[in-house]
Amino acid sequence: MWKWIQAFASPKNFYQISQKIIPWFLFPFIVLTLVGLYWGLIVAPIDYQQGESYRIMFIHVPAAWMSMFIYLVLAISGGIGLIWQIKLAYVVAKVSAPIGAAFTFLALVTGAVWGKPMWGTWWVWDARLTSELILLFLYLAYMSLNNAFDNPKTASKASSVLAIVGLINLPIIHYSVKWWNTLHQGASVSVNKVAVQDADMLIALLLMGMAFKFLYGALMLMRARDEVLVTEQNSSWVKKVIMEHG
Repeated sequence: MWKWIQAFASPKNFYQISQKIIPWFLFPFIVLTLVGLYWGLIVAPIDYQQGESYRIMFIHVPAAWMSMFIYLVLAISGGIGLIWQIKLAYVVAKVSAPIGAAFTFLALVTGAVWGKPMWGTWWVWDARLTSELILLFLYLAYMSLNNAFDNPKTASKASSVLAIVGLINLPIIHYSVKWWNTLHQGASVSVNKVAVQDADMLIALLLMGMAFKFLYGALMLMRARDEVLVTEQNSSWVKKVIMEHG
């Protein structure tokens, strides 16, 4: 198992294998998105309190899930890079940051749109909203720090330390609605309960959640392939790839 992981972690092997894997992420993403949107917009019933406006939940909630999931991947990848000095782990962390920032921004924007008719305002300094905004700042700080050094190794190590320290924000986001009196509703789905009122709502949420995970996988692999070519530009195999496609 470890030998297989080491083989896949080789930049050259990763570049070759990832090309074959990407379609297996893109196709499920397209199918799950189409089915999930149909289920959420057509099949799921009107909410008895919020009417049709609640349907933005099928974008907002999965985007919020992904904002935390990708940050966890980023921090773990950075930790693997620091401990085992695996270059590909740093690559995964680096290319994940903009994707995670985009999902976080999407969660904040859709949350504001959803909150306006419910709360009467686009934004409140609620614990959940504020901690999610801090997550966006952590992504931006990670990207800025990664570009602040001329030495790529130093940049990767420094930004990875920042990412690991920033992990403290994830439980704050998750438990903020329990620790403080907030306007934001509790978790839509948890281990012990489901907050959504109808099975069709839950199905749509889970479908979109899976779709976004496949989207992240595809985007991460595509961006990682490009980043590997940059980090390994002096390698003979990269020069061969450039010649074949140039």
